[in-house]
Amino acid sequence: MTAPRPRVVIVGGGTAGWMTAAAFARSLGGRCQLTLVESDEIGTIGVGEASIPNLIEFNRALGLDENEFLRETGGSFKLGIEFVNWGALGERYIHGFGQLGAAAQGLPFHHFWLRGRQQGCATELGDYALNTAAPRAARFMRARPDMAGSPLAELAHAFHFDASRYAAFLRRYAEGRGVVRLEGRVSQVTRRAEGGIAAIELANGHRIDGDFFIDCSGQRGLLIQQTLQAGFEDWRHWLPCDRALAVPSSAAEPLLPMTRATAHSAGWQWRIPLQHRIGNGHVYAGAFMPDDEAAALLLAHLDTAPLAEPRLIHFRTGRARQFWMDNCVAVGLSSGFLEPLESTSIHLIHMAVARILDFFPQGDLAHPDPADIAEYNALTAREYDNIRDFLVLHYKLTRREDSEFWRYCRAMPVPDTLQRKLDLFAANGRVIRHSDELFAETSWVQVMLGQGLMPRGHHPFADQLSEPELRDYLDHVRQVIQRCVQAMPDHTDYLRSQGALAA
Repeated sequence: MTAPRPRVVIVGGGTAGWMTAAAFARSLGGRCQLTLVESDEIGTIGVGEASIPNLIEFNRALGLDENEFLRETGGSFKLGIEFVNWGALGERYIHGFGQLGAAAQGLPFHHFWLRGRQQGCATELGDYALNTAAPRAARFMRARPDMAGSPLAELAHAFHFDASRYAAFLRRYAEGRGVVRLEGRVSQVTRRAEGGIAAIELANGHRIDGDFFIDCSGQRGLLIQQTLQAGFEDWRHWLPCDRALAVPSSAAEPLLPMTRATAHSAGWQWRIPLQHRIGNGHVYAGAFMPDDEAAALLLAHLDTAPLAEPRLIHFRTGRARQFWMDNCVAVGLSSGFLEPLESTSIHLIHMAVARILDFFPQGDLAHPDPADIAEYNALTAREYDNIRDFLVLHYKLTRREDSEFWRYCRAMPVPDTLQRKLDLFAANGRVIRHSDELFAETSWVQVMLGQGLMPRGHHPFADQLSEPELRDYLDHVRQVIQRCVQAMPDHTDYLRSQGALAA
């Protein structure tokens, strides 16, 4: 007789649940019995409509066609995020993916830009990167590896998409590969005597036993928090926003290949352009602004007509103290919440799923090795902490004093890990990061310079160019970027040419 297949139970659907189910179905190849339980009674947050480039890897690992993905989700391309009114009122900059300028003399480009700025021969930083110049002109094309030596060869992109449509797309994929979906609300969780989860019971009385449980139940953390009591690190003293209002509005042209984050008096507003609508939301701190005022502010700053009433979402910024306990691991919002300022929510789901598969138990799924669990928790905690620092950076580096909220952010102490980065950059423009950090040096440089932290100096090797050589170098980089932008098609035209427009 053949031994029964190990039972993996995913509790919760939405983006987190169906990304997990799809990846497990693809990777485990029928080795396990995969069951996903979700309830139509319980809504999902569903505002994660923008990604960073890493999602390309996830979709590619599933074997998904990128144009089909865009059609199915009403998606568009994304080259970066524009930040408006963050450093000071009236200021804006773009945090673009990919390269910034062109390195020379073994140095990152920004050191030459800093010297050029001191000498008056450098224009704004965004003129020197394709991912910041192209979205302003609503132009896009995928990278052209055949054009070696051109910025077009390494153009990095991500996506805007409808998260609920993406979950439905992945559901079809997962169910087609053997994942069983059960509808129902979890009414009871049964623990094992030796620790961990034995089974869940639905409101209709159906019991689902499992060997390995994945908690995708959202901020409730039904398994990892409510049952196993993993504990929570609250970060609201660094990231004081604790609620959001979300509302869709009608589509608009031009279809900009960038997300926009506009700072208001007690938070910020997102704008995510999809093919069929614009996703909008206002993230704010309830201690500094009442809900009705926040809703009025959001509606007053929409580019197009709203398609629904604003929906209020409460959240608590922070992370679980343990993400994996015994035979249960949290994925998505059950493991923590970081506001969508840099579009990291779906990335964290992707990395959790990939890491679970890396540490997938050998043999008995019900009793994973404690060493594997400890390492998983350490890696995941460090990833959350690194992303936290990058988000706090946006709030701390403000010169705004027009509201109590921004005065609080400007004065607040920040984590020591972030303060060291700020001090190093303020001195001579250096960025020191660990190899496993998500955000690259160019990301830190663009945000710190974009919000007004100008270093006192630059790397001395940047002085090896004479003044005429420096001017020619900066002019050449800027002109190359301009020519590349002119060679790129309109974003909507490109989607149409690739067969990526939804019917």
